[in-house]
Amino acid sequence: MTDLIAHITEKARAAKTAAGLLAVLSTAVKNRALRAMADAVSAQAADLLAANARDVEAARRDGRNAAFVDRLTLTPIRIDEMAKGLREVADLPDPVGSISSLTVRPNGMQVGRMRVPLGVIGIIYESRPNVTADSAALCLKSGNAVVLRGGSEAVHSNRAIASLLTEAAAKAGVPHGAISLIERTEREGVRVMATLDRYIDLIIPRGGEGLIQAVARDATVPIIKHDKGVCHIYVDHPVDLEMAETVCVNAKVQRPGTCNAMETLLVHEALADGWLPRLIARMRREGVEIRGCPRTHAAAPGIAEATEADWSAEYLDLILAVKVVRDLDDAMTHIARYGSQHTDAILTSDYGRAQRFLREVDSAAVLVNGSTRLHDGYQFGLGAEIGISTTRIHARGAMGLEELTCSKFVVLGTGQVRE
Repeated sequence: MTDLIAHITEKARAAKTAAGLLAVLSTAVKNRALRAMADAVSAQAADLLAANARDVEAARRDGRNAAFVDRLTLTPIRIDEMAKGLREVADLPDPVGSISSLTVRPNGMQVGRMRVPLGVIGIIYESRPNVTADSAALCLKSGNAVVLRGGSEAVHSNRAIASLLTEAAAKAGVPHGAISLIERTEREGVRVMATLDRYIDLIIPRGGEGLIQAVARDATVPIIKHDKGVCHIYVDHPVDLEMAETVCVNAKVQRPGTCNAMETLLVHEALADGWLPRLIARMRREGVEIRGCPRTHAAAPGIAEATEADWSAEYLDLILAVKVVRDLDDAMTHIARYGSQHTDAILTSDYGRAQRFLREVDSAAVLVNGSTRLHDGYQFGLGAEIGISTTRIHARGAMGLEELTCSKFVVLGTGQVRE
């Protein structure tokens, strides 16, 4: 235990030293480093795939489900996306040092706000090795040092990615300690990292509900989190039925193991006898297990009956809860009761109800006629994301570069004093 604490503390201490240097590192150096990191990812794709194969094999041997294995797996396409994300972050404007809201006071002094890095950011995450690259890219561009702590299930993948990223960044002029991976994967390490408030300025946990609750319980470092992704789509009437089918299938099937996948489908009662059975048949052909309310069960015999627990479940799998509702108000009442304030969408042809949904549904992202899977930093033009926050303090929703900075007041005077 003593050596584990020493290992993590040393990583955090080095990151704290690096953070001071990163805060004033030029945009040119940061961009050069990001492009070098992207080139390294592309050049060493075969090595990354080989390391990832060891993790995937172990996950299958341990009996992990298909959604878990999918979150863990790297493919040539996903590695290309990782490299593309690094390059896109390099192309984004650098928020550090920008001044906004500059106003002139009656005494002639100018008061504004300058964006500055947060300092040292700790990322505690599970399964997805691409988080290693995304987090490193966003933290570097926003002038923050990052301490990464992945799970044991992805240890070989994370080591391989972190190693090539740190080497490429160092050669480009990034200070030692700016990007570091805690290679020890004991569970106690999470608690140690979450209590290093002397060195770490913010913790962002990314993973299952158990991990996030454990970090929140133990942390003395401020945290930004989402508890879970119970995401809804409400299919209104009238609606373009072909569009609705396409969006619903995408939201559930495209990557069911992600936090922005649809978990509950709410359907206007006018669609219960015609469109809903057709959609359920399509979902079942895609391998989705349906758990429905009594009205849904009557429209599509042979499906499982939903229990109370299903309405608040984050399945992260090819399972979908379906409920027939009276109208928009009934749908929004259900979302308010069972949702997790992550991502919710309405599919409708009615402008007024779309606007009500946008105003009244209290979630980090609310969509009209779009898949919940679109709530993503890359899709929103952020280049990548450090995570999706459902908290209200500092940042909410997909977090990109600006969300990894805060502001300080700057004052430009000509000798003013307080009378």
